[in-house]
Amino acid sequence: MSLVHSNVVLQALSTFTGANVKSLTEDTIDGKELNVFNFLPTTFAKKEAVDEIDSLQSSCPDLFVDIDKFLDPKFDYDFTHLKDNSICKRGNEPYTRPCGWTRVAVKVLDKYPDGNAWLGTDGWRSNSVADEWPVSYHGTSMNGAKAIIGDHYKPGTGQAYGRGIYSTYDIKEATSYSKTVTCKETGITYNVLLQNRINPKMRKVCERKPEYWLIEIPAGTPSDKEKKIVEKSIRPYGLLFKAV
Repeated sequence: MSLVHSNVVLQALSTFTGANVKSLTEDTIDGKELNVFNFLPTTFAKKEAVDEIDSLQSSCPDLFVDIDKFLDPKFDYDFTHLKDNSICKRGNEPYTRPCGWTRVAVKVLDKYPDGNAWLGTDGWRSNSVADEWPVSYHGTSMNGAKAIIGDHYKPGTGQAYGRGIYSTYDIKEATSYSKTVTCKETGITYNVLLQNRINPKMRKVCERKPEYWLIEIPAGTPSDKEKKIVEKSIRPYGLLFKAV
């Protein structure tokens, strides 16, 4: 059983996808099922793209999810009362444990063709292990950072990057952009975040604010190619909830 009520999880998934995510039942007909490859939101790093975000989200169809197949409760973790100032690394980058949050784990083991090394090893440790990816957090509404991101992600040629998925290893920074969901049964309101692993070979680092990382998805990228970019670049493995 998940640490967070299923209706809160559905609301969070709806927030992340911009669609109306419903529980998959035997009565569902012609429903597109949500999976770990398509629920990460595509966000944009330019102010002028805000209208594009809104139009994409408003056109999203309903999505359906089998909670039992989508979540992996054995990897849930309650960080609510944890106080930990340990200096940790994942993928040789800073890792801040999500103290004060509850993590609902997404079922990702054996879901990708390159194996599970990107996740590292299970259990507490302060150091990185071979081939694991760094941890990043994704707030669900980062519009305030778009000008900074768009102006300062630059590849070697000096051409500015703009469109793509961005996240940060700084959980406080991500939290400042998070949205909220409210449990219908308890009335408790939660901030929500995604906890991801990000491919260090695919990310672009913000020059002015290096805690921001961008996975570039150029405008006009076909949907099938975009899916492949996302799969090999950034992988959500946990939904984070914090009562407010």
